[in-house]
Amino acid sequence: MDSTETPVTAEEEQLVPKFTPVDYTVFSLMLVASVGIGLVSAIRSRGKASTQEYLLGGKTMSPAPVALSLLGGWISALSILGNPTEIYFYGTQLSTVLIGCIPGCVVVAHIILPIFIGHNVVSINEYILLRFRSRWLRTLSTLSMLLNNFIYMGMCLYAPTLALTTVTGLSTWASSLIMGSICTFYITIGGVKAVVYTDVLQTLIMFGGVLLVVIICCVDMGGVANVWSIADRGGRIQFFNTSPFDRHTFWSTVVHGFYVMVSGVGINQTTYQRFASVSTLRISQCLLYVFLVGLYFLWIVFYFSGLVAFANYSDCDPLASGKIEKSDQIIPFLVTDKLSHLTGMAGIFVAGVYGGVLSTLSSCGNSFACIIWEDFLKDRPYFRRMGDNSATNVVRVLSLIAGLLAVCLSLLVEKLGSIYQVSSSILSSIASPLSGIFIIGICAPWVNGKGAIVGFVVSFVFNVWVVIGKFVRGGGAPTRLPLSTEGCPENLFLLLNTTIVSNVSVTDDVLTTTTLTATELPISTVTQGSADNTIYEVSYCYSGAIGIIITFVVSSIVSLCTGAVNPKDTEGTVNPLCGRLYHCVWSFFNSHRTYSVETIKEEESFKMLPSTASTQPIITYYKEPKNSLSVTTYNLDTPS
Repeated sequence: MDSTETPVTAEEEQLVPKFTPVDYTVFSLMLVASVGIGLVSAIRSRGKASTQEYLLGGKTMSPAPVALSLLGGWISALSILGNPTEIYFYGTQLSTVLIGCIPGCVVVAHIILPIFIGHNVVSINEYILLRFRSRWLRTLSTLSMLLNNFIYMGMCLYAPTLALTTVTGLSTWASSLIMGSICTFYITIGGVKAVVYTDVLQTLIMFGGVLLVVIICCVDMGGVANVWSIADRGGRIQFFNTSPFDRHTFWSTVVHGFYVMVSGVGINQTTYQRFASVSTLRISQCLLYVFLVGLYFLWIVFYFSGLVAFANYSDCDPLASGKIEKSDQIIPFLVTDKLSHLTGMAGIFVAGVYGGVLSTLSSCGNSFACIIWEDFLKDRPYFRRMGDNSATNVVRVLSLIAGLLAVCLSLLVEKLGSIYQVSSSILSSIASPLSGIFIIGICAPWVNGKGAIVGFVVSFVFNVWVVIGKFVRGGGAPTRLPLSTEGCPENLFLLLNTTIVSNVSVTDDVLTTTTLTATELPISTVTQGSADNTIYEVSYCYSGAIGIIITFVVSSIVSLCTGAVNPKDTEGTVNPLCGRLYHCVWSFFNSHRTYSVETIKEEESFKMLPSTASTQPIITYYKEPKNSLSVTTYNLDTPS
């Protein structure tokens, strides 16, 4: 909290409602039910001990619970708390991400999923080895994915601690410890089946809790039309901002929506385990489209809840008046402030928030264990000799470690700023080069292992440089839309006179107050862009797409310089349409050139995965030094 913010006095603290015994009962029942489902799943899975059963549910799970698990595991407390906060302080421009999600969903369903599921991989990093024949690249991919999961788990665990701090007064460390322990327990004993079936319960609670809050608060404000009218007068309704350097614009959010769907859903170990837990590709594709419909519904509810909150506090902002310490507490405060007369309502809402984070955390913890086992341990001589029971126990220990690490990181996230932008910026700097590697593997058949490694490293360094530069410069924090405190009770802050109000200009890091007359709330004075339009001022919404483009361009250039891959040697590992187009281009250039050929054979020991050991064709790279084209042939038993 910045030193300029108004501290909460003892009198103010008494005005902030807290949990009642009924609220604690409702909330506790959700936690107990989650543990119970984990125990039941573990008992029912006795006698079926195998890593395949533990990580993928034996690929025989029912589509209905998997669909709910997919949605609940992907919608975290970051969305429940972060999206309404974005709408409250910055307006509705963020909501246009939904437009970009549609083409992103099509790409995932018909380009990405057929490749992954067609190769029957358990960890999607296995695809990197199949496509590029490079253990170095697979290691880079695996480490990046683990770091991505690690950061995301910590942030998702931290978000609900804000809710509990607001309504119960529990410290963040206590909240993180309680929730992390419960989640770690049931994912450790029950595996993916425990995760899926607890996700069903938690997703339904999340749906019900948030929707109930929105409906009640909206009705109290006079209905949807009145909420929309108040938000419009406050400058919150905006959809077609086109400035490239503003934080949220129409095009930046559409691009971000496409990227989020491709990277966050399609190239994601957590979601892939859901898609792979059913029996066929067609069912997996249907699950994805059901997920998109549910995502639309939930995000619209989250966005509208931000407008409902603004309608309630348009003349008395809780952050400016010192009732809350962080912007992300706005929705929990709305629940306890406006709905405290409804017994158990606060408990239902917080149970919904916890349901969202437990669902996400359990999914990430299970995928964390899957990645470590499949990509690092399974093929080691010691672990290869293990029986199914012993191997499953090792994966359980890995799940336990994942939960402990998430708790530790959640305590560090408290030191960061706004949940949504910080998480998006950091995750994009890590995830976009990784997504780029998978995309070029599927859609760019000419890229070889060396090019992919160089492209990955260059993109990662660039993204991290931009993120660090923004924090160091301190100029990336956008100015929030106007907020008023003119309607706040006199005992909460000092009124200089009866005609003066506070027009609050707030950034993510600093809260300052200026006094204006009641008629002066000029939206035009609020700017999000900067006159110094450098790379550091480009919207974070573009960072993911920029990372993928850099990966694609650099890897393509390096591959063409070091030897493009023969199209015959990528069959089955690239998108069929891309493969056919590349084959036509390849054939055209080969039919119009005279070659001097030199064959170079390199023999090195390279141990492939057991599932792919029987198919190791020869891969041919073509490179053109000076005036002639030389052909270099590599045995696929060697890394690139």
